[in-house]
Amino acid sequence: MSDPLDKATSTAPPTVGEGCVRRYDPHALSDDDGTEFPGAAELWLQLQEAPEQTDET
Repeated sequence: MSDPLDKATSTAPPTVGEGCVRRYDPHALSDDDGTEFPGAAELWLQLQEAPEQTDET
């Protein structure tokens, strides 16, 4: 993706389903759609191990 603003003006991929189960059609998606996050698994593990913060006042 050379220019991020090109993405903002492009049309969204087709969707399937209706209402709360509406989602992008996985067969219509390409490598240019979405994001790549190679560290997602590691981040998820860190967040699961981190102690939960409570907001006690």
